[in-house]
Amino acid sequence: MKDYKEPSNITDLFGSQVFNDTVMRRRLPEAVYQSLIKGQTLDPNIADIVANAMKNWAIEQGATHYAHWFQPMNNSTAGKHDAFLSSSGVGKVTMEFSSKALVKGETDSSSFPSGGLRSTFEARGYTAWDPTSPAFARDGTLYIPTAFCSYTGEAMDTKTPLLRSMQALSQQAVRFLHALGMTDVERVSPTVGAEQEYFLVDRELYEKRLDLKICGRTLLGAKPSKGQDLEDHYCGRIRLRVAEFMRDLDLRLWKLGIVSKTKHNEAAPSQHELAVEYSTANIACDNNQLVMETMRTVAKEHGFACLLHEKPFAHVNGSGKHNNYSLITNSGKNLLDPGKNPEENPLFLLILCAFIRGVDLYGDLLRMSATCPGNDFRLGEGEAPPSVISIFLGGNLCNILGNIARGTLGAHNPEKQYMDVGVEAIPQFQMDESDRNRTSPFAFTGNKFEFRMVGSSQSLAYANVVLNTMLADSFAVFAERLERAADMEEETQSIIADTMKQHKRILFNGNNYHQAWIEEAQHRGLPIIRNAVDAYRTFIEPKNIELFEKYHVFSEKECYARYEVLAENYSKVRRIEASTMLEMVKRQILPSCIEYAGRAAGSYNKIKDAGISAQAIEGHVQAVTAGIEELIESLEKLDELNAQSDRMSSSEEQALFASRQLRQAMDELRIKCDTLESIVDERDWPMPTYTDLLHRQ
Repeated sequence: MKDYKEPSNITDLFGSQVFNDTVMRRRLPEAVYQSLIKGQTLDPNIADIVANAMKNWAIEQGATHYAHWFQPMNNSTAGKHDAFLSSSGVGKVTMEFSSKALVKGETDSSSFPSGGLRSTFEARGYTAWDPTSPAFARDGTLYIPTAFCSYTGEAMDTKTPLLRSMQALSQQAVRFLHALGMTDVERVSPTVGAEQEYFLVDRELYEKRLDLKICGRTLLGAKPSKGQDLEDHYCGRIRLRVAEFMRDLDLRLWKLGIVSKTKHNEAAPSQHELAVEYSTANIACDNNQLVMETMRTVAKEHGFACLLHEKPFAHVNGSGKHNNYSLITNSGKNLLDPGKNPEENPLFLLILCAFIRGVDLYGDLLRMSATCPGNDFRLGEGEAPPSVISIFLGGNLCNILGNIARGTLGAHNPEKQYMDVGVEAIPQFQMDESDRNRTSPFAFTGNKFEFRMVGSSQSLAYANVVLNTMLADSFAVFAERLERAADMEEETQSIIADTMKQHKRILFNGNNYHQAWIEEAQHRGLPIIRNAVDAYRTFIEPKNIELFEKYHVFSEKECYARYEVLAENYSKVRRIEASTMLEMVKRQILPSCIEYAGRAAGSYNKIKDAGISAQAIEGHVQAVTAGIEELIESLEKLDELNAQSDRMSSSEEQALFASRQLRQAMDELRIKCDTLESIVDERDWPMPTYTDLLHRQ
């Protein structure tokens, strides 16, 4: 095994742990390389050549094992590690890695969420190499990105449906573009750039909070005297210790070929953000999983805990993950680039219409794709997009589309606007055609759409599966009309007019946080889905199953399986949180408060016996005592409901119960605990407070 020497500069460092295009060009015969990059089915005759080259490269990186790296339906990654070693005689071994080991693997799928896709006696699952996503070496293992399916062939992961949706999108987009005369286009790929928000807290304090360790969020915690009130954290100076973490994180990600581009402080104290450059959707999803895993690892090395929960702290902003989405042809053309004069760019306007139609028809699915137990605490809370899906285009683009629909293009188009800050030394520049609306869940931002609802802990896969599939459907409908058209220009205007007539209700440029918008959305007939359990049901709506089956993204059985998995996960998360809260209150908070109340009462009696008036002290003791009694009452209620939840057999019944009764009881118990925290001596409070966690890095 060769010693691996880390490159001394960034350009050599970048991608040094990835079996990427540069490595393949250098190590593979030209014919083999061309076959791989064109996405052709791997020829068995050359498979061993690829496997051997990959093994030799991995060993040079220090790898002794390989693993099929897959993404089961739990927002995480998995893989079993096998050594390259193989016995070649008494006391001798060789390093082997066959084409069979590269292309296909087997694992026991019974321990992964399946939603009924496999029976216990058919627990075998298969992993299949995804050659479109590069292998990488890390921590002594060669990781091979793979799809994961059941014994009977159904997808049991997030990657397989994503690849299917990308294929469907490309097929229908190419058909649409060919109908417009762009016959040189062979492929259209969705590209994604993810912005990842996260919190960093001191590891030592984290270890003292059972809720953070088990649930990833604080189940209890009184409002600190200072949160994000002064708005002094966002994009402010990065503390030295955090800056060191960020530097190491960048280096680790660059080695993995991930272009981490932007880093800054977010709005809440101890909250930060990392943004990466665009990649094709499947690689972007893989990379985001690696970003989250690497964040946790590097944070621990720096004495931090990285929190990826959507709402780790009450009273301050939670964390999301912005999914910046665009469409690129094989020649590199961005189909969402409006050009200098978007009103003269019919292709761009048709692409906008494809989004408008798709989001209006399948906004419920888009809402579902950004749903997880943690996001219920974030969406619609005045800090993130509301639970109503709408599109922000900006006034100029809405005017252009509306004018085309009315047949008055050019009559009311506004003049170009320029930014002038009133300082001669600062040059004027043209204002963006569509300003960013930070309250919109789905906003056009210059040459891409930004889907802002996805939760910080979630995989990006579901969001992009939905986007790809709904666009495939729009492109198929538009292509059929264009293929039959006698006059292409007339039909283009007709498609735009029909889209605005039938789907303009989804367009909204105002303040999505305002209650008036919720009322307006109801008037427009837009779906208002307020919680996760209701959102999950959209997976099994007949119209949505029909969409997925039409483009071979999910079968009906796979849709029902995912609904079952999502509902079961929701109920499990809430029950774990309830059990954790009960343990914290019973074993930590209640004993501490009782002990404090006893000491306070003793102090009061001493003062009273000395003949000193102590009405205020008496009131304090009574407040603590009353708080403890109320705490016990709420504790017993939650305990009873949690036991009741355990006795339910249906995942849907458990999820509904958890989203209503169990969550309400937890909220009530939290209020009692947080009230006591605000009046009990801090020396008696048994765990770090919000001030400790958010302001002591």
